[in-house]
Amino acid sequence: MKRLNIGILGFGTVATGVADLIRENHAEISRRTGYEFSIKNIFVRSLDRANPHNLPLTTEINEIIMNPEIDVVVELMGGIEPSLTYIKTALEQNKHVITANKALIATHGNELFKLASEKGLMLMFEASVAGGIPVIKSLRESLIGNKIESLAGIINGTGNYILTEMKEKGRSFSDALADAQALGYAESDPTFDVEGIDAAHKLTILASIAFGIPLQFDKVFIEGISKLESDDIKYADQLGYTIKHLGIAKNLSEGIEIRVHPTLIPKKELISNVNGVMNAVLVKGNAVGPVLSYGAGAGGHPTASSVLSDLADISRMLDADKEHYVPYLAFQNQALSNAPILPQAEIYTAYYLRIKAVDQPGVLSDITHILAHHDISIELMIQTKSVEDNLANIIMTTHETKEKAILDSIRQIEALTNVTGDTTLLRIESFSS
Repeated sequence: MKRLNIGILGFGTVATGVADLIRENHAEISRRTGYEFSIKNIFVRSLDRANPHNLPLTTEINEIIMNPEIDVVVELMGGIEPSLTYIKTALEQNKHVITANKALIATHGNELFKLASEKGLMLMFEASVAGGIPVIKSLRESLIGNKIESLAGIINGTGNYILTEMKEKGRSFSDALADAQALGYAESDPTFDVEGIDAAHKLTILASIAFGIPLQFDKVFIEGISKLESDDIKYADQLGYTIKHLGIAKNLSEGIEIRVHPTLIPKKELISNVNGVMNAVLVKGNAVGPVLSYGAGAGGHPTASSVLSDLADISRMLDADKEHYVPYLAFQNQALSNAPILPQAEIYTAYYLRIKAVDQPGVLSDITHILAHHDISIELMIQTKSVEDNLANIIMTTHETKEKAILDSIRQIEALTNVTGDTTLLRIESFSS
């Protein structure tokens, strides 16, 4: 039996899961790959820690990244530095690399892929997006016969848990967040999750693989869920929608859309019914149509499952000609597109508006006049009155229009003397067609 020697950087939940699965499923792994996976060493910050499998631990990074006996370095530390330096050094030492670090790939992947290519090495990152869901492999390999037209994903479990609690139990955002923190789903500083940064890292990676473009995290439109109010969850439900925090990417003739924001989705659509901490990614190809992948988006064993998948791929390709490696971003390096990333103001979609205004004659007429002036067509409208402050909630949905037009309209509406200036704007998407 051939052996694949592995060095792991970090020994947290995912790394522990990798060790668990290698031990529990070693027979299946060997039957599938012809290799025995052997963890030679694990880099830790302190030796005074739990080590359930009595694996070799070291606090000296060079015992892994400079060790000629180690074939693959698996980076599971997270963060940008020192992970970036460690991965570069491992590649320079002719070691294949696996990482679950979505922030690192989204922001430094282009330079890392260039280095890996120059060295003729594999740099794998299945575990960086959607935990145990094999969405990267699907995009890179299984859907190669398709032109990918669009993708949409619930790719942050914390945000999805919060929105599920707000909808099903009528909780406020702050209450649902506190519960997520108590259960360990959210960090003490939840900014990356609730403000969409984590999802944007993942969407950057998916969009690059789907459309064959360089990684461009700095061009992603990002909007979080922290300003969502319970009223908007309630009104969306009355209108037949569920609000989900989505990453959306579209390949259009005029350019690429890459955006993360709260989105109203018709309740009849499958992705609107993905609840709790679960993840889902909906990909639409011109041949296969819509394909929905669903599963655990985080956690030790689900994410470790994706790491094992990358280890298996590396073991199978060790003796292959380097020209036969699957390209890092699915497309040949020299064939990546320079298609422009469209600014958010240029996108077309439908919108949900909730406008707070003084409950008196003429206000609604002024609002609809402004929308009409910008060629915005109203699909439906409801109005409710707040007894506490004598204000009306005017809720509208529009037909598709350019975002610049809706933003210009809101500025004019909020300048009206009878409008409070506290307007909620959300986007509406349908993925059934």
